[in-house]
Amino acid sequence: MKGPRPSLCQNAAMIKPRETGSRPLLRRPEDGELIDVAGVEHFFRLTGEHTGGRFAFEEFTLAPGVVGARPHVHRGHDEYFYVLEGELTLHDGDGEVTAGPGHLLSAVRGTPHGFRNASAGTVRGLCLYTPAGYEGYFREVHAAVAAGAEVTDELLAEFRARYRTTSY
Repeated sequence: MKGPRPSLCQNAAMIKPRETGSRPLLRRPEDGELIDVAGVEHFFRLTGEHTGGRFAFEEFTLAPGVVGARPHVHRGHDEYFYVLEGELTLHDGDGEVTAGPGHLLSAVRGTPHGFRNASAGTVRGLCLYTPAGYEGYFREVHAAVAAGAEVTDELLAEFRARYRTTSY
């Protein structure tokens, strides 16, 4: 026979207390890490280094005609896109939809998705990644291109595989 179950108070004692002296993190408009990948400006306001790996948060900008990401599927994290300005064309697994300011797309693990700017204007939006870590993908692609690599489907597939992501 198993012993008695711990009470709620005993369980609460097992939860680690908040670190002493921890404070909110204020990021100014210019604070962040800019990663330009294949015509998409990813401005990471918060990375896993800031959030203890809980999430990453970016502002992104796509010029007219830029493909942000061909359809793909993540197995290790969820993504949430929020459109601030312009019209973002989103692949939702069945086809494409256009999302304007105020629209939110939730692409949880296993959900096919992609995005592009099919409009004549610039698109700006926010993206939340949970848990953090996928910002490393953008860093790796950026570094490869800066070293002279050509962005090909094979190159992207190689880097995506490191982050539990496949093409759709």
